[in-house]
Amino acid sequence: MFAGIKPNRKQRRSPHRVVILAFDGVVLGDLATPVEIFQRTLDACGQPCYEVSVCSGDSEVITEHLSLKVPWRLSKMRHADTLVIPGIDRLERPIPPEVLRALRAALKRGVRIASVCTGAFVLAAAGVLDGLRATTHWQAARELARRYPAIEVDPDVLYVDNGQVLTSAGAAAGLDLCLHMVRCDFGSKTAATTARAAVMPLERSGGQAQFITHEDPEEVESMGPLLLWIEQHLEEPLSLSQVSHHAAMSMRTLSRRFREQVGVSPAQWIAKARIRRAQQLLETTALPIEQVAERTGFRSAAVLREHFGTIVGTPPLAYRRAFRSPPIDRVQKKRYDGLRTTNDSKRFGDLKALAPSKMRRRDRKLRRQKTAAAALVSEAAE
Repeated sequence: MFAGIKPNRKQRRSPHRVVILAFDGVVLGDLATPVEIFQRTLDACGQPCYEVSVCSGDSEVITEHLSLKVPWRLSKMRHADTLVIPGIDRLERPIPPEVLRALRAALKRGVRIASVCTGAFVLAAAGVLDGLRATTHWQAARELARRYPAIEVDPDVLYVDNGQVLTSAGAAAGLDLCLHMVRCDFGSKTAATTARAAVMPLERSGGQAQFITHEDPEEVESMGPLLLWIEQHLEEPLSLSQVSHHAAMSMRTLSRRFREQVGVSPAQWIAKARIRRAQQLLETTALPIEQVAERTGFRSAAVLREHFGTIVGTPPLAYRRAFRSPPIDRVQKKRYDGLRTTNDSKRFGDLKALAPSKMRRRDRKLRRQKTAAAALVSEAAE
């Protein structure tokens, strides 16, 4: 280095500080998710984009399956740029007052606060979600809305981004939320690289539905037989007059009783039942979208796409790519290919050295194997 000449080193900005809160009863998967995603996020030079810490009120945290030694106390939250609250195992478990005070203080300082799954109950107890739209695991959404009426609970999305405060649905949606924050902080390319490093697809849209649930028809008292009949005739038009005629009620009476007992209108229930059937077909068959629409009672593929996007939040083909199981015939064909491509000379030796009788036995054996494999392929295709 020449005297008086200093190298021009570009100053690297300090990593974004993520602090994850641990407490007794924390859900381990929800705790591990942000640790895994944020620690895998690297910049173009291969340097960490985030500084990840885990803190708690005590040095030891008791979970359902094990105890954790946590290195940092709640004071670590004062230095956080982002604070992540994992889920809690039991909704009736009390939240320590010092945790609630620390969350309120972080909100006032402008720290970005995110919850995973039932971590929304911790934020709600601190008043962080008052007046905001939020989500949580679909099974706990109704209880969140009951306990905290000041919160607009949306049970039908993967995550909600209010700017400073974010909430996600059940465990897997926490991955989507973390990747969403990475994209907001460092761009889509970094988020894509992080997703590949975590061996997961790019984040799903926050507006995609968590899960479509229906009460079992037999659990709804007087409407049970009618709901079963509807599910058996989804490919038919199922107009309100047709349904009311089958139920032996006037259309007005049917609409009133249906809403009282099922909670939605007949048209809404039928639409969701048809979408559920479409999901099953998309997951388990290779039928074209037009045939899926026909079998589910939608007039056309365009109508199916419109309803599917409204209820599920993603196009039918995207849903099929994400959720369809590998076809059985491919699995069976792989077994067949394994038989067909085996090096016969290694299995049976040099053919020239085989006696004619041995060659015939060898050929019969190969034919039996290939016939059995072809039968497997044919059976799976049927």
